[in-house]
Amino acid sequence: MAKGKRFKSNSSKVERGSKYSLEEAMKLVTETANAKFDESIDVSVRLGVDPKQSDQQVRGAIALPHGLGKDVRVLVFAKGPKENEAKEAGADFVGADDLVEKIKGGWLDFDKVIATPDMMATVAKVAKVLGPRGLMPNPKVGTVTMNVKDAVTGEKKGKLAYRVEKAGIVHASIGRKSMGADKLADNFKTLFSALLKAKPASSKGVYMKNIALSSTMGPGVGVDVSSAQNAVK
Repeated sequence: MAKGKRFKSNSSKVERGSKYSLEEAMKLVTETANAKFDESIDVSVRLGVDPKQSDQQVRGAIALPHGLGKDVRVLVFAKGPKENEAKEAGADFVGADDLVEKIKGGWLDFDKVIATPDMMATVAKVAKVLGPRGLMPNPKVGTVTMNVKDAVTGEKKGKLAYRVEKAGIVHASIGRKSMGADKLADNFKTLFSALLKAKPASSKGVYMKNIALSSTMGPGVGVDVSSAQNAVK
């Protein structure tokens, strides 16, 4: 089926403007993820916060119960004993200035970056490359740490870092279509619970405004907020 026809066919299965229960929405989004590759299943949550205010930032990192359904390539900036620790923990790439030069040359074949605190001056040399791609190590999400072993292990298992963007929306991938609706729902609940707990004290009014699920090539599916909240109680 051609891309345009497939999208049109899939879109016809989703009632525009409707809000589905979490179970119904997850079933719909996996059913309409029928491209020839294993599509990513993504969630978009609009929050009632003002990201411009420093006290209304929502960000963090969580370990998903079923991982992300893909191999996560981890790069670690470390030297000495911590370099060996990273390698033993399963890091895909470990180094220092040599990695900086490769990245400056356009190499970006990795998904997550971890650094020991003493290496941040080195990492800063490629901050303009890593930052816009969401790859810059940050102590708030556990990617700047001396506990390299646990950090690498967590990322390899499928640790999800999330942050609210300028429009007040959190975008995140919760896995792949091949994982199935039940496992994807578990991952969604873990992320949703984390977002609920991360509500800033200064946020007034409705906090959870809108939720949508989508696959890489499929239509967006609205999720009823009350349904999502009941699912994690």
